[in-house]
Amino acid sequence: MQSPTSAPRATGRPRSATADTAILAATREALVELGWSKLTLGDVATRAGVAKTTLYRRWAGKNELVVDAVAALFDELELPDRGNLAADVEGVVLQFAGLLERPETKTALMALIAESTTDDALRARVRSSIVDRQKRLVLEGRARAESRGELPKESDPEVAARTADLIFDVIAGAVVHRALVSAEPVDMEWAQDFTRLLLNGLNSSAATRHAPSSHQTSFPPRPGTPKE
Repeated sequence: MQSPTSAPRATGRPRSATADTAILAATREALVELGWSKLTLGDVATRAGVAKTTLYRRWAGKNELVVDAVAALFDELELPDRGNLAADVEGVVLQFAGLLERPETKTALMALIAESTTDDALRARVRSSIVDRQKRLVLEGRARAESRGELPKESDPEVAARTADLIFDVIAGAVVHRALVSAEPVDMEWAQDFTRLLLNGLNSSAATRHAPSSHQTSFPPRPGTPKE
């Protein structure tokens, strides 16, 4: 009898990255065409050209499959190094907005959000597989800004983690709301205005809203207070 602590012997062929990619792409394609309620693992398997048993060996069900299909898209995001913090933020905002413009991203993300409102397990999976993984961009941006001397180093790990959470929520929430809820463009002008507000807060001057922020680390201070 096998010991409980012994490692199980590997069986079958190793998992194929090519098959995984095809399955996740087929999942997003099926979501766009069929919607959440009509999507089945059998349809995904047919589209991907694999046996349905292949899917069930990898994913327990539709929830897990769709989350991974969306997570793969968000894993494409990278933080561009554009020379300063403001420009970096603008770059990732525009990249994120571009991703949300893709039909497969928009449909899959909105479906996940809708379904997760009544499914705690799905919501937890979305948080761990998508949200928490993408916080890497905030951490990377913070570290880069600290190395440039644009931001002070944060010595308290708990404070750093809370700050990263807040920054991620502000950026992701604003871009998703702008692109998917308000259906308004996320263009360079909006990205610059948003970045100015994020970095300088409500004290940033409306007079500087068209300043070329991509070429400066911080935005100009508010000019003199208006006369009574």
